[in-house]
Amino acid sequence: MFPLDEKKTAVIFNIQRFSVFDGPGVRTAVFFKGCNLRCLWCHNPESYERRTQLAFDRQKCIGCGSCIRNCPGLCLLPAPEAGLLYRREDCLDCGKCARGCYAKALSRIGCEMTAGELLEDLLEDMPYYQESGGGVTFSGGECMLCPDFLEEMLRRLKEKGVHTAVDTAGNVPYESFERILPYTDLFLYDVKAFHEEVHRELTGASNRRIKENLLRLAGTGKEIKIRIPVIEELNAGELPFIRDFLWENGIRDVELLGYHRMGVGKAELLLEPLAQKAFREVDGESLKKYQQMFG
Repeated sequence: MFPLDEKKTAVIFNIQRFSVFDGPGVRTAVFFKGCNLRCLWCHNPESYERRTQLAFDRQKCIGCGSCIRNCPGLCLLPAPEAGLLYRREDCLDCGKCARGCYAKALSRIGCEMTAGELLEDLLEDMPYYQESGGGVTFSGGECMLCPDFLEEMLRRLKEKGVHTAVDTAGNVPYESFERILPYTDLFLYDVKAFHEEVHRELTGASNRRIKENLLRLAGTGKEIKIRIPVIEELNAGELPFIRDFLWENGIRDVELLGYHRMGVGKAELLLEPLAQKAFREVDGESLKKYQQMFG
């Protein structure tokens, strides 16, 4: 057994306990900051950047000015209409403004953690993993943008007998998959569109590498569950093509995920505004109809 490498760190923005939607059993889901796609419907827009960020809920703000007084970098200024003006270039990323916000209107998204810190946190839930057949799922953002940290965490968890899952969009070099294959029990693989031009329009990136990686991964015999977000205005027409591509390559385990608008509200809280458009949410009957397409 190798000593835990404490030099490896990642910025984590959420650790969600008692998750039952991210693999078998009761799980702890770890969400990394940083993503190389820009999906128009993103449910976690706060994960785009790999660094920590500030979020501001004006509805909670009582106008006390404590955040401005506590800011050593002078990056926060009062703004009558917006409530706060944020100058990122002056930010020291110290978090003092959020810690001093009595009303909890200002919060810091993301925390840099060492592998040791995160492992200790995750192993607290070991009784739930053992009782339910659950484990740990790494997600994001895109957790595979931190291959050193991810490999370290997966290896340590497997040494402890914990079931591991990786939720990925697959837009990384295949070498990153090769590094974690020995320590990953399940891949939750996101597929958003089949045609490259559609994928570029919806996510800002090509899906050529995503499809190539999926086929190579399928050839390893690892367990793969395909997860497809359904946004009717955007990718409903892609579903038959995705189905045919998957079936032709012997991939049958598919789960459809209905779009919801949570990402729009999250984007509005960020002090660095994002363009986030709301789409029509998918009702249960429509989702059931699309799921039947996949058998």
